[in-house]
Amino acid sequence: MSRLVVARRVLLGLIAFVVVAALVGGVVVVRAVRDSLPTHSGEATLPGLSAAVTVKRDGSGIPHIYGDSVTDLARAQGYVHAQERFFEMDLRRHITAGRLSELVGSAGVETDKVVRTMGWRRVAEEELPTLEPETRQLLQAYADGVNRYLRGRSPGQVSAEYTVLGLQLPLGDIEDWTPVDSLAWLKAMAWDLRGDYTDELARARLSGRMSRAQINAAYPAYDSAAHPPILSDAEWAPGRTAPGAGVTTNPSAVPPALTAADEDVVAETTTPGAQAAYAAVDRALAAVPQLVGHGDGVGSNSWVLSGQHTASGRPLLANDPHLGVGQPGIWIQNSLHCRTVSAECPLDVSGFSFAGVPGVIIGHNADIAWGFTNLGPDVSDFYLERIVGQTYLRDGEWEQVTTREETIKVAGGADQRITVRATTHGPIMSDVLSSAREAGARAPTQQEGDENQDYAVSLAWTGLTPSRTADAIIGLNKARTFEQFREAARSFAVPAQNLLYADRAGHIGYQAPGQIPVRRAAIAKSVPGYWPAPGWDSSYDWTGWVPFEDLPWAFDPPDGVIVAANQEVTSSRTPFLTSEWDHGWRSTRIAERLASLEKATPADMASVQMDDTDLFAKVLVPALLAVPLEGPTGEADQQDLLDFTEDARDLLRGWNFSTPASDSDASAAAAYYNAVWRNLCELLFDDELPADMKADGGDRWRAAVQALLKDPQSEWWDDKLTPNVTEGRDEILRQALVQARLELTKELGKDPQEWDWGKLHRITLEHKVLGGDSVPGPVRWLFNEGPYDMPGGSAIVNANGWDASQGYEVDWGPSMRMVVDLSDLDGSTWVNQTGVSGHATDDHYADQISDWVAGRQRPWPFSAAAVDDTDPDVMTLRPDPVSGTG
Repeated sequence: MSRLVVARRVLLGLIAFVVVAALVGGVVVVRAVRDSLPTHSGEATLPGLSAAVTVKRDGSGIPHIYGDSVTDLARAQGYVHAQERFFEMDLRRHITAGRLSELVGSAGVETDKVVRTMGWRRVAEEELPTLEPETRQLLQAYADGVNRYLRGRSPGQVSAEYTVLGLQLPLGDIEDWTPVDSLAWLKAMAWDLRGDYTDELARARLSGRMSRAQINAAYPAYDSAAHPPILSDAEWAPGRTAPGAGVTTNPSAVPPALTAADEDVVAETTTPGAQAAYAAVDRALAAVPQLVGHGDGVGSNSWVLSGQHTASGRPLLANDPHLGVGQPGIWIQNSLHCRTVSAECPLDVSGFSFAGVPGVIIGHNADIAWGFTNLGPDVSDFYLERIVGQTYLRDGEWEQVTTREETIKVAGGADQRITVRATTHGPIMSDVLSSAREAGARAPTQQEGDENQDYAVSLAWTGLTPSRTADAIIGLNKARTFEQFREAARSFAVPAQNLLYADRAGHIGYQAPGQIPVRRAAIAKSVPGYWPAPGWDSSYDWTGWVPFEDLPWAFDPPDGVIVAANQEVTSSRTPFLTSEWDHGWRSTRIAERLASLEKATPADMASVQMDDTDLFAKVLVPALLAVPLEGPTGEADQQDLLDFTEDARDLLRGWNFSTPASDSDASAAAAYYNAVWRNLCELLFDDELPADMKADGGDRWRAAVQALLKDPQSEWWDDKLTPNVTEGRDEILRQALVQARLELTKELGKDPQEWDWGKLHRITLEHKVLGGDSVPGPVRWLFNEGPYDMPGGSAIVNANGWDASQGYEVDWGPSMRMVVDLSDLDGSTWVNQTGVSGHATDDHYADQISDWVAGRQRPWPFSAAAVDDTDPDVMTLRPDPVSGTG
């Protein structure tokens, strides 16, 4: 038993004392923490099985499940997921159904209003009957396994979180799990990983504050010359024929021609009233909690090498999705093995799953491996709607707004009732919160007689259209060839991902799937979806989807390398996917590292994943070193301040641009450089941005600054907080250097040589419900992990990201890391962000964190012999002894 687990269990006595004193219930908490731990060995009955299923938990507690049918495996996976992570599953279920208030009380009301308005669960209910019969059967078997574990257990026996929450709120019994619960979670994943919606609203809000040119400078175009796309022009071009497919030119994917009237029409959508409505929607959408992660942190690294570049002569595939951080982590590792693989029982797969969803999301089977990075296509649009009463204008006619009533039950409080309104485009998001409703009221529309008219903002999003992504997951698990892999990807609607592929026969490949809308641009000379569109003109509506055959793909590219790290997919304008790519700092660095290898090994791949070089620093540091530190004449103690700042700036001379979390010269330089960058973002951008839109310092802001360094008289360089002074580039850079020196002197001490990036750049893995300040400290200590000093940063391969507007704390990062060796699957490696268990006192609640922080990966046993070599705990799930099959 680890020292940490022992310490946790000793602390239970202290927690009991604190909670008893405050809430008169501590003994119950202690008993619940103990009683909720699942059994990992012995036998249990699982009705519905056709034969016994064996669950072997290896040294990391990872379950490897062996059965004789696919439905048996799904049923057992549901049972095991419920054992380890049911509170996480239930929390997700409450959020995705708009019922969080039933679990956490009034704190969940705003989230529930937003989710109910979008209707995630309603869409999931519509989606279920459209799925393949096999998929529906597996979803039901999985749900049956979950419910069998729950049967006869009180909430406190399932997870200690229920007991802690129950001391303050009246909680009901746990409801049965259903297939719709699994599908609704896929909607939440799609919501976090959609592309462009934040930037679309932000540009609309900025349109009344600054010129179009200044906005464009903050949203620079992708530089494909400096940061090559995933696929070169030689590897993919529109109309290319896929294996087994016919040729298609897809004229519908080309955006419709623009008219000169576009600018006049959209001028109406950028009035002060319209901007107020957009701001209200922004506030409403911010109420949805991060379930997977969003913003600059929605990214990932993945790459695949063919055998010509590897020591084994077979492909290597690496993947580390960058998502939100917390405890427990997003993924649960597991394997699903048919004892005899056949057409009737084809599963032999291992990898990372979502608790609540059957199958494996990312991983490998006996023949192929696959990885995901977020494609990030623009799959959402906002429409400004002109509303009078309960009607909205469309093509000169007034149509009825559709409505429905929703009741939100609140634990410990009164029910909340809301009216959800929608237009043909989708739900009206500006109705969600009362403040949002008021902000859109009586907006000027530049037409007489409209004094009583409201502006509203509706949302069109592909995730609100039923799709068959659940079919795709099962298809990927069973695929044995690239053709089967692509066929499975055809159903992967939302969230669209870059899919990387490798197989044991030596092939590598790439596929971009997804349900991607075709529509025209709202403003002339811009790309589709870049600005909100006028809802009263149907010519701006979506006209269909980009056909799957027209989406980019590649098979065995001649150079034997594919790197997909959220950069531009291709340089082609058709089909239009998005303009909001990651700007390519990570992908470029990965390509550099891979090119330096002669014959790569799995250890080399893991080393590249931990690369902490900041490529943008190579751009910014020379500019910082060239800036005179002398300030304006008359500045008090100028020479002392100059010497004081120069003492810190010297750290950047000779710095190798690495960002370790250690006591080293490089770490000291990284601390100062990042502090300068944070202050530069504030000085350069935040004086002109709304308070809730401050620069986060991610890849887009790096690209913007790279261009602005060449434009020293840009409006951005003038600090609007000093109206009588025009600063210019050099003065803003100088101020950033000075302010960073003063800041770190307070934070880390006077001697720059003693500074350490890791002391600023820390991560605390907080529990989603019990990790906040409102929870007693000892309880937080039990459920949270950290802090840990972290290397890397935003737009760096080792992507432990941070928000420059908030501080230096890590708020997203690699959710897991894996390297698949297609020459020897048992030679593959993996590591999770936290651990398999969701129980705070379990040995495997946090046992992988130290390896994850340090960049170590664990052996990934796949064959039965390799699993047995770990001396696993063995549990047998048997059919109901009375009926034989349950």
